[in-house]
Amino acid sequence: MTLPEGTHDPTTLTNQAPEAIPKHRWRALLVRLHFYAGVLVGPFLVIAALTGALYAMAPTVERVVYRDLLFVEPGDRVLPLDDQVAAARRSYPALTVTGVRPPAAENESVRVYFADPALAPDLGRAVFVDPYTGRVLGDEVTWLGYLPVSTWLDGLHRHLNLGEPGRLYSELAASWLWVVASGGLYLWLVNAAGDRRRGRKPRILTVDRTAGGRSRNLNWHGATGVWLLGGLLFLSATGITWSTYAGAHVSDLRAAFEWQRPQLDTATHGDHGDHAPAAGHTAGPQSVDFDGVLAAATTAGVDLPVEILLPAEHGAAVTVSEIDKPYRWTTDAAAVNPGDLTVTGTVDYWRDYSLIAKLADWGIRGHMGFLFGLLNQLLLLGIAVGLLAVIVRGYRMWWQRRPTRGSRWAVGRPPARGGLRRLRPLTVTALVAGAVTVGWFLPLLGLTLAAFALTDLILGSIKKNASLKKNASLKKNASLKKNASLNENTENSHVR
Repeated sequence: MTLPEGTHDPTTLTNQAPEAIPKHRWRALLVRLHFYAGVLVGPFLVIAALTGALYAMAPTVERVVYRDLLFVEPGDRVLPLDDQVAAARRSYPALTVTGVRPPAAENESVRVYFADPALAPDLGRAVFVDPYTGRVLGDEVTWLGYLPVSTWLDGLHRHLNLGEPGRLYSELAASWLWVVASGGLYLWLVNAAGDRRRGRKPRILTVDRTAGGRSRNLNWHGATGVWLLGGLLFLSATGITWSTYAGAHVSDLRAAFEWQRPQLDTATHGDHGDHAPAAGHTAGPQSVDFDGVLAAATTAGVDLPVEILLPAEHGAAVTVSEIDKPYRWTTDAAAVNPGDLTVTGTVDYWRDYSLIAKLADWGIRGHMGFLFGLLNQLLLLGIAVGLLAVIVRGYRMWWQRRPTRGSRWAVGRPPARGGLRRLRPLTVTALVAGAVTVGWFLPLLGLTLAAFALTDLILGSIKKNASLKKNASLKKNASLKKNASLNENTENSHVR
C-alpha cells in the first residue's frame, strides 16, 4: 500500500546503499528485529496484558465478591482479639491456628488462619469473624494470605494456572517486552528525524490525524508506544524478578551484593536469653496472648494492617509484619516472645533495607497494584489496554503490507535483510558479545533470539539458492534461445 507523500515508514527498508544513511546504521537491523519479535512474541504479550489487566483489578474485585466476609457493621465494643480467635477455634476445633490478621478499620472482619491437612501444603484456611459479636462469617481457602479470586488470577498471569511449565510464557513475555519497547522507541525517533529532514513537523507524542491507511496505524502504534514506554520497561524489569531462570540470576546478583530483603530474627534463645518464657507460660501456638503480642509489636513501630504468624515450634518468636495498604512504603516487622511479650527482634524498613531492596520491594508491590491502591490498579489496567492497542496496530500494519495479488492468505512481507552488513566489524563483534551476555542473563530471550537468527539464516539461504537456480535457469534458457537463433540464421544463409 502506498503511503502518503512525505511519510517515512520505520518498518519498511529501502534499497539505499549503507553510505546513503550513515546516521542510522542500526535502523535496518532493529527494524527487522522489531518486526520478528513483534510478530512472534506478540501473542505472549497479548496473554500477559490480558491476564495482567485482570490481576491488577483483583483487590477491587475481591472487595465485591467477598464483601460478606470482609466487612461488618461497626458495633459499640470490639471484643478482645483472643476472644475473636477463640470463636474461630470453636468452629474448627480439630485444626491448628497459624496466624491472625486483625481488622485495620472499624468495618473490617478479623481473619484467623488455620493449617488444614486436607489442603495442599502451601494452602491454608481463613476463618472470618465479626470482631464486635464474635460471630463466624464463613471461611475460604487462602494461598499466602490471598483469597481464591486473587490466587486464581495470580496463577493465570504467572503461569496460566499450568504450574511451573506455564511460567515460561510469562518469562518469555517479560524478557522480550523491554527489547520490543526500546527498539520501537529508536525506530519512532528515526521516523521523527526523517520528517524533520523533509521539512515536516516531527511527531513523537502526538498523532497525525490527517494520515490514512497504514500510515495512520503507524502513527498510533508509535505515539502510543512512547507514552507507554516507562510503564512497559517497569513491568518488564519487575516481571523478570519473578521468572524461573532469569529470576534465579536476579536472586544470585542480589545475594552477591547483599541486596536481599533483611530477614527477621525469630530466635528467643542465645542473645535473647533474657527473654525466656516466664514461669507458668508456654510458647505453644495455641496459647498465645494475641492482644499482648499486637501491643508489643505496635510499641516497636509495626502498625496496622499487620499479620501475626505463629511459630511452627516451641522456642521461636511470634512474627508480626506490616502488610500492604495504599501508599504504605514500609514493611516493618517485629519478633515477639510469646512467653513474656518482649520484642526480641525487629526489621526497620528505612534502617535495614538497602536502596536496591527498597526499590525492588516498591517495584513488586507496584507491579501487583498494591502500592497506590485503586490508582495503581487503574494505571496498570490502562497500560495493559494500551499495550493491546499497540500490538493490534502492529499486526494490522503487517496485514496491510501483504501482497495485493496472489493468494488471499498471504501476509505482510518481512523487512529486507542486510542489517548487519550496514554495521562496522567492530560494532558487530560488540553486538554479538552483548547479545550473548544478555542471553545468558535472560535465557529465554537468548534462546529465542538464537532461534530467530538461525531460522532467518536458513530461510535466507533457501531463498538465495532458489534465486541462484532461477537465474541459472534463465541464463540457460537465454543461451539455448540464442544458439537456436544462430543455427536458424546459419541454415537460412545456406539456403540463399
